[in-house]
Amino acid sequence: MQNMQKADIKSYTQQELSDFLQSLGEKPFRAKQLYPWLHKKHAKSFEEMTDIPKKLKEKLITTCSLTVLQQADMQQSKLDGTRKYLFTLPDGNLVESVLMHYSHGNSVCISSQVGCRMGCKFCASTLGGLVRNLTPAELLEQVYRIQADTGERVSNVVVMGMGEPLDNYGNVLKFIKLLSDGNGLNISQRSITLSTCGIVPKMRELADEKLQITLALSLHAPTQEKRMALLPVAKKYGIQEAVDACKYYFQQTGRRVTFEYSLVGGANDSGEDARQLGELLSGMNCHVNLIPVNPIGEREYQPPSRKEVLDFKNKLEKYGINVTIRREMGRDIDGACGQLRKRFSERQGEG
Repeated sequence: MQNMQKADIKSYTQQELSDFLQSLGEKPFRAKQLYPWLHKKHAKSFEEMTDIPKKLKEKLITTCSLTVLQQADMQQSKLDGTRKYLFTLPDGNLVESVLMHYSHGNSVCISSQVGCRMGCKFCASTLGGLVRNLTPAELLEQVYRIQADTGERVSNVVVMGMGEPLDNYGNVLKFIKLLSDGNGLNISQRSITLSTCGIVPKMRELADEKLQITLALSLHAPTQEKRMALLPVAKKYGIQEAVDACKYYFQQTGRRVTFEYSLVGGANDSGEDARQLGELLSGMNCHVNLIPVNPIGEREYQPPSRKEVLDFKNKLEKYGINVTIRREMGRDIDGACGQLRKRFSERQGEG
């Protein structure tokens, strides 16, 4: 139990770190020495920190935990080099992260929770329910470990893996501030995207923070009735409420909102669906990301044909909406959120 009470210093801002070190009787400038070891050099132990005095290291070992994720598994796509990582957290739980190579740089998609309680119908992350929230340090570590593994800088971060980020609001907000801190990785907030299934009060709270991150709403249906069938959260927060929260986000931040729309064959991909979606979003400063659904064994959903996807895109564009079809990354590996973790856990169970 003693370890549970140790200070999680990788989750501290530089100011919090300074205050903490002062509480140990240390000079505040030590925070400026320690912070880069945590957030730039990504030290795996206090012993590695060469310019930290021995006495301070001993204090840190006694009073602090240093969160470092261990790589449990990694699959690399032969098609496009996409890497899917499975990381073990300090308590033994598993989370997934994905590295994707784009012309504009390396993009990492990270998890915000172990499991998820949102119950979205076409997602493998939610099958086992929510286990717990991740700490800011565990969120950061997914980026740090991938950067250390590849030796390449990460330029974009998407909080869209396992979990609902706005269900872990405080930790995710702190993570964004740490990730974009000039003394750490210094990733521009404009290169950070947060994806939500639509927890409306938290979307509005996030808007009031006036961050420069991109907000993405998992919309997946053009009407309230259809959305409720796919996303249980829609029973609590209606489709119009969610879209209005996106409009509010744009008003507060000036940042164009992205709508994620998973195309499910025969469920939400008809010409009528495209027309209803066009009318719902008409006049908004937004971008629609069409995602042909990734089939998972536990659900019966299948993607529409390429022609159906293109027809849907063309119909939307007639409403003046900016649309892209997401290029499928890592099709030959366990690409959909939650699949690698699930398979790995099943294999361990068999062993």
